[in-house]
Amino acid sequence: MRQNGGYATFRQLNELVNFSIWKTKTPQASVRRIVQQSDAFFRIQPGLWALQEAKEIVLNKFQLKTQDKKIEELFTHSYYQGLLIEIGNMKGLQTYVPAQDKNHLFLEKPLKELATIDKIYDFTYPDILHRATTVDVVWFNERKLPHSFFEVEHTTDIKNSLSKFFELQDYFAHFYIIASESRKKQFDSTISMSLFNPIKKRVGFVNYESIANQYSKMFELSKIEQLI
Repeated sequence: MRQNGGYATFRQLNELVNFSIWKTKTPQASVRRIVQQSDAFFRIQPGLWALQEAKEIVLNKFQLKTQDKKIEELFTHSYYQGLLIEIGNMKGLQTYVPAQDKNHLFLEKPLKELATIDKIYDFTYPDILHRATTVDVVWFNERKLPHSFFEVEHTTDIKNSLSKFFELQDYFAHFYIIASESRKKQFDSTISMSLFNPIKKRVGFVNYESIANQYSKMFELSKIEQLI
């Protein structure tokens, strides 16, 4: 973790650690357990940890020490956008992030360096396409058609995201709201509005912890598959 500036995702740790000398059959799980249980580390976000000895340096790096809510919200939003892009990339899909978010950082890397396409594909009429360009993360399949749409809802109005999905309902794609588990009740209440009946069964709610876990475990699985 020191090699990575005092912080790391579990994926980064798995890349940094030499597991060849570990005697356990599940070294990645051991890493997670050590980090989560040791007082030597603290959690920044689900799946993102840092050394206690580097706490001030790391928090300053991400401007989180100021306790500025806007900065914290931007960091959180960009972090989960980055995880979603990375998951899509690992699935072999093409990934898109809106123009206004391209220079936002996933840790220390601009989101535009993670996404595989710079401009959204012209898969529909201009007015609907314009709406699609504002979705936080979009995955496209090999036919350049939308596979999944994701909206990261940290504090903003969930209704706005559902309105985007409503306009995109005619496409055979998945729709997801990504947020803290504490917003699940708000999601359930909003999606139950009669306005959203046509998409109610098509929109999923996924909490932050689940996204971070999927990101870590997909990377671990990819490493295992390389051995077969």
